[in-house]
Amino acid sequence: MKKIFLQGLIAGIMAATASLIYNSIYKTAFVTNFSKVINPSAIIISSIFGCMLMACGNALLFKFNKLHLQSWLNILIVMLSFASIASPLAMSLPMDVESPELFPGLAIPMHLLPALCYFCIAPFFDSKSNLHSNKVNSIDEMLQ
Repeated sequence: MKKIFLQGLIAGIMAATASLIYNSIYKTAFVTNFSKVINPSAIIISSIFGCMLMACGNALLFKFNKLHLQSWLNILIVMLSFASIASPLAMSLPMDVESPELFPGLAIPMHLLPALCYFCIAPFFDSKSNLHSNKVNSIDEMLQ
């Protein structure tokens, strides 16, 4: 169970780091400043919170011994990530923010990064996918 929440925390930190780097690059490339709308602490908190929610879902599957539903949980996570894109598209920014049309280009990738990071590091935490336990000694064994 600790391993599941460690995965969520590490994925959240990875997503937060990637989002902060993307925010910096976007701000420089498009000469925009959306710090009144989205700030680094909000990026960090939302990334970690999102990944910890994913970990909670996995922990519930583990607790109730429903691991066969893992694929459906992953589909639900992806669908919710895509549904969350609607919020930056519908958001009305303060009147003093320059170039509000550029805001979705900043916020939408940040909505997808937590799920991407969570799924990306999942094989490192899954004991069934450990490559060393399925080692093949020769090409003949692979072909059989």
